[in-house]
Amino acid sequence: MAKVAFLGLGVMGYPMAGYLAKAGHEVTVYNRTAAKADTWAAAHGGAAAATPAEAARGAAFVMACVGNDDDLRAVCLGEDGALAGMEKGAVFVDHTTVSTAVTRELYEAAGEKGVAFVDAPVSGGQAGAENGQLAVMCGGDQAAYDRAAPVIAAYAKACRRLGESGAGQLTKMVNQICIAGLVQGLSEGLHFAQKAGLDGRAVVDVISGGAAGSWQMANRYETMLEDQFEHGFAVDWMRKDLAICLKTADEVGASLPVTALVDQFYKDVQKLGGGRWDTSSLIKRLNSAG
Repeated sequence: MAKVAFLGLGVMGYPMAGYLAKAGHEVTVYNRTAAKADTWAAAHGGAAAATPAEAARGAAFVMACVGNDDDLRAVCLGEDGALAGMEKGAVFVDHTTVSTAVTRELYEAAGEKGVAFVDAPVSGGQAGAENGQLAVMCGGDQAAYDRAAPVIAAYAKACRRLGESGAGQLTKMVNQICIAGLVQGLSEGLHFAQKAGLDGRAVVDVISGGAAGSWQMANRYETMLEDQFEHGFAVDWMRKDLAICLKTADEVGASLPVTALVDQFYKDVQKLGGGRWDTSSLIKRLNSAG
């Protein structure tokens, strides 16, 4: 078992760090709101640190799951950042969904200190984190990945290296691009069923076993029909991720017309006050429009 630091105890990070402790690792946590770190430490028998550098001191692995590019830089860089506390040969694993630009920037900064950096964004949402069933897509040096993978396994159902630094983040973009189109299609289908006077549950029961079936359909159709969106991955975070996708698409010359359109639909949901609603709230936009 390893000495591990975990930075960021949001809806994803809190249970992920818990699985590391459950697996027998010696875990020290850091959170911007210190009380949450203290609560985690009391519940899981780990330790809480006042700064990322303190949490990272002596750790063989430092995991992070924070909000965005700026948040990641804040916990990595500076005299209180994790890299200041990490020893040569340690591995930093970033589970945040961020741009490839900040990933490669921090890969270089870590390398200058003799620290490995693996970008490892996750898919599976809050439920996946709570059940230890996340899909983890990784980029970085093979040797660093090989060392980190057994630790990541504490909360992953699948973990794979896709290439060099940034490849994990690029794969997460593919994930979000696919989800955006799927959720819009499901929303339109359920909206149409309701308007046409069909029993939405009966419709899904029939079509979910065929080509129309998806994770989104299986896990979200009931709450969509019930107008319940206080769960899952928030619209605000999805728009953050889609902004990264669209910017990167411009850089690599990819065309994402449906993704760009759905991003604007999520903007409409935000205007309805749904920034913290689950991403399946796209159907709310359709129903609100009549």
